[in-house]
Amino acid sequence: MKYQADLRYDLIQINKPILGSEERRAVLEVLKTERLTDASPEGGPKVREFEESLENYLGSKHVVALNSGTAALYASLLALDVKKGDEVLLPSFTFVATANAVLMTGASPIFVDVSKTDFTLDIKDLRAKVGRRTKVVVPVHLYGYPSRMHEISEICRNRGIAIIEDAAQSLGATYKGRQTGSIGNLGCLSFYGSKIITCGEGGAVVTNDDALAGRIRVMRTQGVVGEKGSRLFGFNMRMPEISAAIGVAQMGKLTTFLAGRRRNATTLRSLISDIHGISLPHEDKDRLGNWYVFTITVSSKRDQIAEFLNKKGIRATVYYKVPVHRSEFYSSMGYQKVQLPKTDWAAQHALSLPVHPSVTPNQLESIASHVEKAVSDLNLKAQS
Repeated sequence: MKYQADLRYDLIQINKPILGSEERRAVLEVLKTERLTDASPEGGPKVREFEESLENYLGSKHVVALNSGTAALYASLLALDVKKGDEVLLPSFTFVATANAVLMTGASPIFVDVSKTDFTLDIKDLRAKVGRRTKVVVPVHLYGYPSRMHEISEICRNRGIAIIEDAAQSLGATYKGRQTGSIGNLGCLSFYGSKIITCGEGGAVVTNDDALAGRIRVMRTQGVVGEKGSRLFGFNMRMPEISAAIGVAQMGKLTTFLAGRRRNATTLRSLISDIHGISLPHEDKDRLGNWYVFTITVSSKRDQIAEFLNKKGIRATVYYKVPVHRSEFYSSMGYQKVQLPKTDWAAQHALSLPVHPSVTPNQLESIASHVEKAVSDLNLKAQS
């Protein structure tokens, strides 16, 4: 590889919100109205506008905006009447919120191994773990890359098992031309500050099912409908009008954000493709990611490489170094006994690099040169 001899280097975050005058103006407009929230199941005007923009983009009949991605997962499980005695199959190589939402319903998380090539659910292990108590499967489109939805759907359809897509990281990613989050019975989005678009905090449930959408709209406001009081169990999951207004402004930039991520990912791939000892992220024509992060696997010394890059100001990040089933809390419930060899391997070898739209061409070259130097220097030290 050839790089400029003297690359100017700036701090490069793994992800960052990209906000401008449109978001500021949207917030001020809401403040002028003094209508900051709406306790009706339908939500306030900005919430409805945000939902409609997502419906149009995703090609889905319903989007219900909530105050977090975790709330979206929990509400989806409640809408499907998941409860104690049920089992929900999901990966352990994910953010803990996916599993916590299952525990909140009283159901049992059943952890499934992942693929080494793309970190999504391993189909063979999923098939082996489906049982008579399995009520829901939760595929996580990790790092913004789609799970194998066709195979998952085949497994679930014949057994009457529902699918809740955890699409928190995958807005804009597609599976066979369909947007992730719009394929299962329900899909869950997140608009946390580091996500593809942000509301600061926020989430949404995506569905084509009228009844499920209706239940979640009522649940997000304590289950109360007008003067009739509580119709069903719920709690405060409302998205504030200010958050929704930011979301509307962000949706106007989504296509540009995604194009910038893909451009940066393509450039970084070409710069590091011949570095010995690393494997590049997977993508194929049926499964197109959104490049939430650029996740490589490192054959050895992953943590030392990450430390080297961070000292240089490149916020290379090790996500899920401790898989959920090996965390202190879940281990205390006996989950550390679960055998997930591919998950353990991923936790030891995966390393995420920044490719968000704010990363400049010079910064991409800097990332590549420092990755090459880290791998080369550490391998030389190991051999000496």
